[in-house]
Amino acid sequence: MMSLSRSSFLNNSNITNNVYHNEIRSSGVSSSSCCYSFCHSRRKAVILCCHSRGGERKVRALMESTLKETREGASVIDVDSKSTVGGGVEEAYVEDRATEDHFVTPWTVSVASGYSLLRDPQHNKGLAFTEKERDAHFLRGLLPPAWVGQELQVRKDHAQSPPIPSSTAKIHGNDGSSGDDSSKTIILYFLSVVSSVIVEMNEKLFYSFSLIMSKNCFLLSIHQLLVRLVRNMEHFQASPGNIQVIVVTDGERILGLGDLGCQGMGIPVGKLALYTALGGVRPSACLPITIDVGTNNEKLLKDEFYIGLRQKRATGQEYADLLHEFMCAVKQSYGEKVLVQFEDFANHNAFELLAKYRNTHLVFNDDIQGTASVVLAGLAAALNLVGGTLAEHTFLFLGAGEAGTGIAELIALEMSKQFHSKSARKKIWLVDSKGLIVRSRKESLQHFKKPWAHENEPVTELLDAVKAIKPTVLIGTSGVGKTFTKEVVEAMASFNEKPIILALSNPTSQSECTAEEAYTWSKGRAIFASGSPFDPVEYNGKVFVPGQSNNAYIFPGFGLGLVISGAVRVHDDMLLAASEALAAQVTQEDLDKGQIYPPFSNIRKISAHIAANVAAKAYDLGLATRLPRPADLVKYAENCMYNPVYRSYR
Repeated sequence: MMSLSRSSFLNNSNITNNVYHNEIRSSGVSSSSCCYSFCHSRRKAVILCCHSRGGERKVRALMESTLKETREGASVIDVDSKSTVGGGVEEAYVEDRATEDHFVTPWTVSVASGYSLLRDPQHNKGLAFTEKERDAHFLRGLLPPAWVGQELQVRKDHAQSPPIPSSTAKIHGNDGSSGDDSSKTIILYFLSVVSSVIVEMNEKLFYSFSLIMSKNCFLLSIHQLLVRLVRNMEHFQASPGNIQVIVVTDGERILGLGDLGCQGMGIPVGKLALYTALGGVRPSACLPITIDVGTNNEKLLKDEFYIGLRQKRATGQEYADLLHEFMCAVKQSYGEKVLVQFEDFANHNAFELLAKYRNTHLVFNDDIQGTASVVLAGLAAALNLVGGTLAEHTFLFLGAGEAGTGIAELIALEMSKQFHSKSARKKIWLVDSKGLIVRSRKESLQHFKKPWAHENEPVTELLDAVKAIKPTVLIGTSGVGKTFTKEVVEAMASFNEKPIILALSNPTSQSECTAEEAYTWSKGRAIFASGSPFDPVEYNGKVFVPGQSNNAYIFPGFGLGLVISGAVRVHDDMLLAASEALAAQVTQEDLDKGQIYPPFSNIRKISAHIAANVAAKAYDLGLATRLPRPADLVKYAENCMYNPVYRSYR
């Protein structure tokens, strides 16, 4: 576990005195950057990490020895003659006979081989090791004789249907050394597998620990020391700028599961897995973080197996100070170009964090900005079916949280390019749990809802709001299933030839309506998309293929675009650029089937085009630092994508 406290981050003189950087040269490892720290109480020098600069291969070493008296010409590190870099630890350290009160050193070797190589998820290839590699790395007798390539391994994995804990196993299987181009597997991964594994983690303590440790995650506690966070974070810094994308959560609003405290770590892990699988961001450049400030979930607080802080959530200034120190620590450790994605924070914190740091850090909120961008892309594609411009339509949202208001803001921004922004807002209406947001409610509204309070009579029911506003587009972001009833859909179809209905809530059980319901109740006239996947629907002899308005279309390519351009800030125009790129990938063949999103099987190509558009906008706005600007940004994005195939070892 990592740690963070409320002490001043800028007061880091002790860190400067105790952390040193140097180089180590030994057999097989040359010109490698090392991080040293010194513990005064035990007078030990510890090499925290050692990373080879040769290609992408990362080599780690942890060695300990008594610190010599410093004098001119003396070496700081004294390597014990009984230790061997290639073969582990000798009996002098009696690790095999250690008891609970006997301290031992958690040794690793500089070049993995034999059993240690098979235990390393980053480098283990299973039965794909060649004959030469098995000889060179002492794997004879540790593996069956058969050779099974990566492609066959993937096919076998797809064919298996293991019982619980299958979801946990799938998380473990996605370590960057395995690749999967199955669109069905990828699109279901986050919504079903990640949410399932989080449920499993609530009940299976050891799976929680195994998942966290195997994915190189950080768990930050409000009661621990920031100085230790900074020192331990350097373990991940193989070279300057190594960490490029951070996904961080405080676990307060995990999918549809609510407040899970530190057991929401599966969300950052899952999101970063998609950054790699769909956007080609290197796994070693991704860092998932959970900030544990407590939980208000009484069930977890009373659970003896809960692994987080047993206290109510920190709020107010204490919470704000903690997040500010975290953001400062990230910027100082990894620089201005590291992308910090806020994930599954509660509404009140999500909006405040984005507003506070968007002008000083490279920050992104997928629930607010990513959702908005993917929905805008779908609407742009839908205009090819219904005609007109965005400004000619009227929008009604069921749900006024992060997703709903975020989508509304981006739609208004796009519409404002055609006429005044105030006029654009008047075309957008929102319904929350208390009914239609109108001016008479303005004093009691949360700040992010107030811009959407228009003049109208109070309306409490969605059906009445639909009849009063007569929208051309109905968008659901409420998280409450079955709210687009037959009466609501029929009302939409009564004054629209082709009503646009987007049921965006996840998972499937929380969708406002199903694809079959939308097509049937509208007599096959609805243009439908959802947040969860639905099968094709046949109505009156025509097959409709519902689109999925999934954030996974946007955020992987969006993040890649920021990385390849070296962007230092996220601008709203970049979100519009991402939407434009996604909408451009929808073909006439897709539209003929009722699809307003391109096939997910082309996601890597889609991500490359989105990345290119985002990077181009970063260069146009003067926010890019990676110079000179590539001539062909699409090709450049494709070349920068991580390719998840097994490497050959020498």
